[in-house]
Amino acid sequence: MATTTKTATAKAAGKTTTKKASGNTAGKIEPSEFHEFFVDELKDIYWAEKHLVKALPKMKKAATSTELAAAFEKHTQETQTHIDTLEQVFGLLGEKPVAKKCDAMAGLLEEATSIIEDTDAGTMIRDAGLILAAQKVEHYEIATYGTLKVFAENLDRSDVAELLGQTLENEKATDVALTEIAVSAINAEAAAE
Repeated sequence: MATTTKTATAKAAGKTTTKKASGNTAGKIEPSEFHEFFVDELKDIYWAEKHLVKALPKMKKAATSTELAAAFEKHTQETQTHIDTLEQVFGLLGEKPVAKKCDAMAGLLEEATSIIEDTDAGTMIRDAGLILAAQKVEHYEIATYGTLKVFAENLDRSDVAELLGQTLENEKATDVALTEIAVSAINAEAAAE
């Protein structure tokens, strides 16, 4: 038992890093398991955004309501901005922007495709389903960006936290806009079909 404790202590001592000054705004973060986890999660959301930007035009094409189609068009442009912002974040961290498959987003986008396949074109039921699928995506992104922002703050990277916070606020605004479209008419019309 004493040998195990000494080994664990030695391993822990080997992993100590020099903490950067509070509020660090440039350069690569000193390596740590938490930093590596943070970067890994950035790669995950980067993949998610890159695949969402391809899926949104399909959702726009499937939408019946011109208002919903316009919302998908707007969010396609915003999603490209999110990709650009993540590339900026990678640069600030001294990391190469690399995407790692996001199983959660893959599943959410597969569900959106199923909704399109399982509903009739030209119906508000399809639009209600598309809004449901899009809001599931938004909620995933809100959770991810909110957590990554806090991670950046804990790594003393206010510059990165600010960029992630801007994306977080945009994702929240998109979720609210989708709710407004749903409650303004689409849900009631879908219920009447």
